[in-house]
Amino acid sequence: MNKMMNKTLYCLLITGSVLLQGCGLFGKKGKGGDGGELVGAGERPTWKQTIPYGMVLVPSGTFHMGQADEDVAATQINLNKQVTIGGFYMDDTEITNNEYRQFINIMLTDSVSVLGEEYIMTELYPDTLVWEKDFTHHMGDPMSEYYYMHPAFDDYPVVGVDWFAAGYFCEWRTNYLNAFRATEGLFAMPNFRLPSEAEWEYAARGGRDMAKYPWGNPYIANTSGCLLANFKPGRGNYYNDGFMYTAPVASYFSNDYGLFDMAGNVSEWCEDAYYDASVPVVWDLNPTYNDDNEPRKIVRGGSWKDVAYYLETGTRTFEYQDTSKSYIGFRCAMTYLGRSSGKEF
Repeated sequence: MNKMMNKTLYCLLITGSVLLQGCGLFGKKGKGGDGGELVGAGERPTWKQTIPYGMVLVPSGTFHMGQADEDVAATQINLNKQVTIGGFYMDDTEITNNEYRQFINIMLTDSVSVLGEEYIMTELYPDTLVWEKDFTHHMGDPMSEYYYMHPAFDDYPVVGVDWFAAGYFCEWRTNYLNAFRATEGLFAMPNFRLPSEAEWEYAARGGRDMAKYPWGNPYIANTSGCLLANFKPGRGNYYNDGFMYTAPVASYFSNDYGLFDMAGNVSEWCEDAYYDASVPVVWDLNPTYNDDNEPRKIVRGGSWKDVAYYLETGTRTFEYQDTSKSYIGFRCAMTYLGRSSGKEF
């Protein structure tokens, strides 16, 4: 009975539609001015994704993710796997103190009424005391006092920011940009976010598959003996690369994608949760490992206080999501919407 009623109702609807069209109620060009043809919904905005300020294009491609040299620690947590990565944009440098200060200043003026000043200061404000807490018997007081607040360090990478704060920065940056675009009548851009671990490693290699370092293989100094990143060249030696602690962003040459400091300076938060056996688990197209119950999050790239092993593009490590350090910062990524291949989109 129900089937018969549904069939009858369907026939009536179709017949009525035909009669309405025959009476000219839809007009000669069809109800939507489309000639009765399937041409898609009208009045759709045009779209051309522009490169956000301070970002560079990382084109789509395939690479061998994983260790590019001997696994000296015998971790067996980053065996090689060929994967494909879709195109995305990435900050050409780590987020600086002054860029993060813009975020904090706007949050304090515009969002205190929503979140409360205490929340802003304790959860998002960089922990300036990390310089004292991270190292035993270390005179970190001057860095704690000056590193974030003094103009001398404006162009240095922000540190003392945990994984949650980095993610909230990405959310704020998205809203901030798209609020402006709305006033200009422009369609919203995709979200800023932390890069996935696979995206980060792919970007770090700069198109050099199996490269040990972002600049290639196999050395950490050029032919003139100049070190190519800010790290710890040897025991008790932090200065031979030119800087005792962090360096101003872009102090060293970029890789072939135009990305600076993908090795050394500060390690960087990634979106993924850490899992020592994630390589065989994740898919081979835009892989990522998400686990809200895992407090350990991926950190990549090595820092000013690390030996060269941690600068390698294939070295994996982690930190707890609610922990901030004097040697961990971050940079943002944004998905490219459109053509999926080629170096020029």
